[in-house]
Amino acid sequence: MFVACLSLSLIKKGSEVSPRLKITYVCLFYCFLQNPKTASLVQDLVKKGAVDELKKCFSSRMEFGTAGLRAAMGPGISCMNELTIIQTTQGFCRYLEQSFENLKERGVVIGYDARAHPPSGGDSKRFASLAAAVFISREIPVYLFSDITPTPFVPFTVSHMSLCAGIMVTASHNPKQDNGYKVYWENGAQIVSPHDKGIAKAIDENLAPWPESWNTEEALRSSLLKDPFQEIHTEYFKTIQKHCHHREINKSSGVKIVHTSVHGVGHSFVQAAFKAFDLHPPYAVEEQKDPDPEFPTVKYPNPEEGEGVLTLSFALADKEEASVVLANDPDADRLAVAEKQESGQWQVFTGNELGALLGWWIFSCWKKQTTDAEAVKKVHMLSSTVSSKILRAIAVKEGFHFEETLTGFKWMGNRAKEILDRGNTVLFAFEEAIGYMCSSSVLDKDGVSAAAIAGEMISYLATKNTSLSQQLTTIYIEYGYHLSKNSYFICHDQNVIRSLFERLRNFSGQESYPTECGRFSIAAVRDLTTGYDSNQPNHKAILPTSRSSQMITFTFSNGGVATMRTSGTEPKIKYYTELCAAPGNSDVTHLKKELDDLVNAIVENFFEPVKNKLQPKPE
Repeated sequence: MFVACLSLSLIKKGSEVSPRLKITYVCLFYCFLQNPKTASLVQDLVKKGAVDELKKCFSSRMEFGTAGLRAAMGPGISCMNELTIIQTTQGFCRYLEQSFENLKERGVVIGYDARAHPPSGGDSKRFASLAAAVFISREIPVYLFSDITPTPFVPFTVSHMSLCAGIMVTASHNPKQDNGYKVYWENGAQIVSPHDKGIAKAIDENLAPWPESWNTEEALRSSLLKDPFQEIHTEYFKTIQKHCHHREINKSSGVKIVHTSVHGVGHSFVQAAFKAFDLHPPYAVEEQKDPDPEFPTVKYPNPEEGEGVLTLSFALADKEEASVVLANDPDADRLAVAEKQESGQWQVFTGNELGALLGWWIFSCWKKQTTDAEAVKKVHMLSSTVSSKILRAIAVKEGFHFEETLTGFKWMGNRAKEILDRGNTVLFAFEEAIGYMCSSSVLDKDGVSAAAIAGEMISYLATKNTSLSQQLTTIYIEYGYHLSKNSYFICHDQNVIRSLFERLRNFSGQESYPTECGRFSIAAVRDLTTGYDSNQPNHKAILPTSRSSQMITFTFSNGGVATMRTSGTEPKIKYYTELCAAPGNSDVTHLKKELDDLVNAIVENFFEPVKNKLQPKPE
């Protein structure tokens, strides 16, 4: 117990240790008493003299933001572990007590995925139980799922049961060693500022574990603890059936579909969603259908990475003569789709392409069942600012409302709720990172309902002898081609990232942005870090700005748009590019070359990967 003894000896020195540091040492001491695996990990680091690793674990606390927490599981205040879960939940609990007078009547919901980290003894279910114990110690009702659930079940439960808040313990598609703590507000959407700052402040003020915070056994016996699993399972699948429009086609469809949950939670829920739509059950990839925190068959458990994650799915599809593959990420809030082409090759649709298909489909279904010509004026669709502008093009022609939000479903979910509260309809929202909100009953991305709706779309198109790729071409011919190319560079050095973006803000002198990139002329610049927008009369951006992240968008004279931004959860500098052509411009070869040339110019002139030692996206 070297570190525990060190902690106590430092506390005895009194004035040499700050009050905050004293609290940290006391917390660590109690944590070691509660979890010997954590103690063992730290003792091993001490024995090895791994000073840098110890500093990494203990020198700075994880920052709580609008995305909640996401970090590696392990010892120390920079990691996800029992202590940091308790501290975070105590702060969140205090903040909710200050925000809701009826918190003890309404309560909170807590869900979790299947992640686990045996070396530190941490796992999602244990973290969820500790969070429940914290709330129950304050006599607050907790609806704790008795089994793993998809992330969208938590915001659905918040809205369905009118709860004050929700917590989902998940790291989504992050590497296996990571875990996370995602928070929803009473409106069923992820939190936005200023709630993140208020919760972070409350966490700092409640670092010492409360007497009953470790007592999960008592909490699990409490009358304040309820299991919402069966009720929510029933209500969710009943609710999404409102989006089933072709039940007879579904029943008779001969289309074969393969589904993979990539070792996550999605298998049984997607099977149930297909059943709710009277679709034939998809073939499950046997090696990946059951939850496994090791993710043994994939390098990255993220279907957004494309073919590498889908190798087993393609093999099964070839064996069963299936034409389509559906893939969820491990917490089933995202959906990827691939289709076998006539050449025998598989096309993995980008998030933007699938957004175009789902947006077209959902609006078409709504249009067919609506007789009131004026109703379209109350219809809305949303996408994030780095996603394709295809919904805007459809909206212009069809007459519904479209608007962009900042990146992330926290913005789209909250904006959708505001629109709904004014008596309008939000049919669809999406982000290019394969996230789709196909039902306003879940104000977040939902890969389960999206899978069933995609299944019905595929079955319907099959009756017209039309493939997904053919329908996508039809959409582009009608509304204009929208070709996109997105990727990222890996960079662990914050100084390099800051320098890269500051160079763009002072390109040819102080506070002067580039006017060209290679042979491409720049028509407008929007910087949502500083709040600058050259398109606005006062040069002030309309969308919210934040100095805590980097984000610059360039609009080019040729119709191209490129956004460069940092990731909030990963060491990446991402870029999103799109070339938007007017309807009738169908020279796809020329458009693709123009986009490729634009991307190459941006990489060479703005990213400067050799100079900045940036690692390209792994193949």
